[in-house]
Amino acid sequence: MAANSEVLLHAGKEEMFKLCSELEMVLSCCEAKRDKLRETKEIELKWLEEKKKALIAADDHVKRLQMEKEKLSEHTVLQDTKEKIQKMKVYEERLMESLGDILEKHVPHPHNESITIKKKKTITQELDGDLISLNEILELLMNKVLNTPHDPYVTIDDTFWPPYIEMLLRYGIAVRHHENNFKIRLETFF
Repeated sequence: MAANSEVLLHAGKEEMFKLCSELEMVLSCCEAKRDKLRETKEIELKWLEEKKKALIAADDHVKRLQMEKEKLSEHTVLQDTKEKIQKMKVYEERLMESLGDILEKHVPHPHNESITIKKKKTITQELDGDLISLNEILELLMNKVLNTPHDPYVTIDDTFWPPYIEMLLRYGIAVRHHENNFKIRLETFF
């Protein structure tokens, strides 16, 4: 029986060593998983910290914008708008002066002149003294578009010199009314 008990003891010892070996492997796996979870936890904590900083920065930005919005009263906005309108008026005046100078230099006011035809015949063309200049025509067209955009057409009468009207139409500066040839408007420019 002693041999039997030694065999059982020996078998129990081997089982214990096998069990210890398996437990050590389980312990090793658990420690590896624990280490991996610690790394993941640290990465997640860093990510969380970054997101908290981003949230704080966004909150600060929103607060700063709200404070700026409160500072901008209706009065300030109105003043800014008035200043912009004034600057645009000054700019428009400068443009109109420049346009007038260019037109005065390159497109003279119509007046009585002799026109020579191909066969060397001279015909004196009588022009009305009350013809308006190209500058005035353009000013009428621009004012009409600005003042009454729903009806931008100007009626052509005897004060408009026909060559000026033809030039405006030919170069696409003005267009005729589709139903009334005696009305023109500025072409839409973009």
